[in-house]
Amino acid sequence: MSDSRGMTVGAGTPVAIAAETPPVGTGLLDAADDPAIWADPADTTRGVIIGTDKKAGLYVYDLAGRQTQYVPGGLPNNVDLRGGFPTPSGVKVLVAASDREKMGAVLLLLDPATLKLEPWGLAKLDLAEPYGLCVGRRGETFVVIVNGTDGQIRQISVAAGADGQPVVTEERRFSVPSQPEGCVVDDARGRLYLGEEAKGVWRFDMGATATPGMIVAAAPSAALKPDVEGLALLEDATGAWLIVSSQGDSAFAVYKVDGAEPAYRGRFSPVTTGGFDGVTGTDGVAALGGPVGAFPEGLVVMQDDEDGGPQRQNFKLVDWRAVKTALGL
Repeated sequence: MSDSRGMTVGAGTPVAIAAETPPVGTGLLDAADDPAIWADPADTTRGVIIGTDKKAGLYVYDLAGRQTQYVPGGLPNNVDLRGGFPTPSGVKVLVAASDREKMGAVLLLLDPATLKLEPWGLAKLDLAEPYGLCVGRRGETFVVIVNGTDGQIRQISVAAGADGQPVVTEERRFSVPSQPEGCVVDDARGRLYLGEEAKGVWRFDMGATATPGMIVAAAPSAALKPDVEGLALLEDATGAWLIVSSQGDSAFAVYKVDGAEPAYRGRFSPVTTGGFDGVTGTDGVAALGGPVGAFPEGLVVMQDDEDGGPQRQNFKLVDWRAVKTALGL
């Protein structure tokens, strides 16, 4: 089956869609791109999904996909976050988004008490076009990785100063041969996974100094049909799982990554379910394991490039249990 552009639809094992967000405000253009998820460790029924409208700003949704906030401005492409971020006004959630208008990483803080997102600062970067982004944590250090369309990558540390303002320090710069985008940090194992769109998934050490990386999942392959887009990491009781967007056939490849090398475990595609249309043109993806809102073992959120038609784009929510059942994980 193909969509109107000839793109294969639903090439992975089918899984049901549990919920969806409203479409982002920008219509008739490629706008929705990348989500991020945070659940309150003290009460996992509370939390947010943050999604980019890369033509206009950031949307905030609750864990059922209902919009709660909109932060306008810039051209944010990818977004990611880490909780437990210390500031003089208390512990916050650090949120960062790559921004092609502001030429760097936009920094924001989410208040765990109110679940409101506030702009905080900007880390200017010498990238030709800030594109992909992910956030990680190395001990007590919070890091933001931003890549550009020319393959250049910058890794910076971010802290809150005594005056409450951002303190940004470049840690290292490195590159891949061609255009990257999606990336995700495995905090527990000190690894960075980064997608080179036409070639596959790279793995790097998450240290503060440059070390060589290696491709651990090649594309094109039976698992990945370029472009390789969003990457997400989900940790549950059975281990750590890397989810990789295979945009060329609207599917997601899943790898178990808590061992020495990634172990490929199958592919899935969110398909038309009740009133929800299936996901096509898979781009950004985020995942969080454990109880997340109404999802007792984890939640996966991904961009859908045609939410019932070419004029609208949104984000779909999938229960991690559905993926585990479909792939026999």
